[in-house]
Amino acid sequence: MMDYKDSYSQFSREQLIYTITVPLSTSIILANLVIILGIAWNRQFHNTPNYFFLSLLVADMCTGVALPFIPLMGLNRELSFSSCLVAHVFPNFLFLAFLLNLVMVHYERYICIVDPLRYSNLWMHRSFPLALLVVWAPPLLYASLPAFGWNNWTGPDWDNCCTSSQKLTPVSNCSTNGTTCCSYRRVFHNAFIYLEVYGLVLPAILTIAGMTGRVLWITRSQMKDICRLHRSVERGSQASDEEQRLNLRYTRCVVAVSLTFLACWVPYLIYMHVCIVFLISDTKWSSTTHIVLSCTGIGSMAVVPLVLGLANRQYTEPAYKLLQKLRDRWK
Repeated sequence: MMDYKDSYSQFSREQLIYTITVPLSTSIILANLVIILGIAWNRQFHNTPNYFFLSLLVADMCTGVALPFIPLMGLNRELSFSSCLVAHVFPNFLFLAFLLNLVMVHYERYICIVDPLRYSNLWMHRSFPLALLVVWAPPLLYASLPAFGWNNWTGPDWDNCCTSSQKLTPVSNCSTNGTTCCSYRRVFHNAFIYLEVYGLVLPAILTIAGMTGRVLWITRSQMKDICRLHRSVERGSQASDEEQRLNLRYTRCVVAVSLTFLACWVPYLIYMHVCIVFLISDTKWSSTTHIVLSCTGIGSMAVVPLVLGLANRQYTEPAYKLLQKLRDRWK
């Protein structure tokens, strides 16, 4: 009876994960494909900055593919050692590659605004293959560390991982390489998790936020200079209609950036720190809460490149024209 309840509970958790992530994953993949085809369609976009953005879109699409498997990392499953490593290492690699690509795209656009004279001489423009290697190779190396021995596979039975498989394998096998019990705490060492969160992920997010804030500050100062010059030419003390339009456009830009950060980054930051708190306290928590937080956190962060891409009408113009042609044919 207990085995039936455990298997039903496991099945219900997996169903909840697929219910949340599959529609979100499908939307992310399709939206990325639309933007990728838009860049490939227009030859004017065949330049280094758009190649960086294309790399980010590919990483985001891969994250969308891996999205249903990331929350599954929080469940105890019956997997062999090699399968368990692949199920944890590969999604983690795609996530880190996506994050590093996002930092690279923000940095490239940040230099374009902050130091336009040095922009064309950036090392990433001179050696694009090296830049691609920088954003893809380090995530692969770091994510593969558990496969090279930095894991807890022979450690204690975390969260009673093997209790659900007592009927299938002897309990003594749970501490050997022949175990069928797979848990993220048996793959990722605590130090590995802390280093990834506070040494890689959080600094990357803060770097993106800092560059975005700096760009907004520069935009604000440049807009003030334009308004001051406009007043000196017009010889008026009151703000003209043009100045009011500039202020309104800047306000909309700040609101859009703030809402994007709140909607895309805050859910993941909450999920990340809640996981760390429970990891430090070494206490169990609701599987449903973990599933909802992980799905919304990772999914919301994967939307960031889509916001950047869909905001550019030139990227979506081929898809828009195709829809217009299909609509005209059906009329």
